Amino acid sequence: MHFLSQDLEDYIEQHSEKEPALLAALNKETYQKILLPRMLSGHFQGRVLSMLSKLIRPVNILEIGTYTGYSALCLCEGMQENGVLHTIDIKEELVDFQRKHFDKSPWGAQIIQHLGEAAAIIPTLEEKFDLVFIDADKENYINYFEMILPKMNKGGVILSDNVLWSGKVLEEIHPNDVSTQILVQYNQLLRDDPRVETVLLPIRDGLTVSRVL
Repeated sequence: MHFLSQDLEDYIEQHSEKEPALLAALNKETYQKILLPRMLSGHFQGRVLSMLSKLIRPVNILEIGTYTGYSALCLCEGMQENGVLHTIDIKEELVDFQRKHFDKSPWGAQIIQHLGEAAAIIPTLEEKFDLVFIDADKENYINYFEMILPKMNKGGVILSDNVLWSGKVLEEIHPNDVSTQILVQYNQLLRDDPRVETVLLPIRDGLTVSRVL
C-alpha cells in the first residue's frame, strides 16, 4: 500500500540523500535475480536506516531478516570502526548473494551472517546490542522483542519494520490472519511497555523506533 502518492514519494527521494552506488547496484541486481524484490528496503527507507545508525553510532548491531543485504549495509554506515553487525536469515539460497555484496563494501569483515531460525540463533549471541532491526516473520515479532530486550544496552534502539502491514492493522482481522493479529498486539505492546519509549513512523509500510530505557 502507498500511503502517499507516487509523485510525493518521488519528491521525498529526490530531496533526501542520494542512494550510494553500491546500494543502487544491489537494488538493481535484487530486482533482476531475486524473488519478491519489493521486500528490499530501498532508497528512502535505506537512507532513514543509515541516518538513524549514524545518530546512534552503534558498536554492535543485530538484524533479524537479511534478505539480500541492503538494510544491513545501510545500518553499517553508522557503525563505529570496531563495530560488528550480526544478521540472521533462514534462506540458504541468499547467503552467497549477500556475501558478494557485503564483501564489496568497507564492512565485509565486520558482517557476520547467521543461517537458520532467529529464535534459535538469538539466544546464542553473547553481545550486548546498541541497535536492532527486526524485519522477518511477523508471527514472531513479539517473541523476538522479548528475546532481544535483555541483550540491549540501555539507550539502545530497536527498529521494527512493516508495522502498518499495508493498512491491515486498521481493518477487521480475518481469524486465519495470524500476521496481522500479532502486529496489532506488537504495536500495542511497544506503546505500553514501560521498558521502552516508542514512536511509530509512517515510512513505507511503517517503521517503529523504540528506545530502551
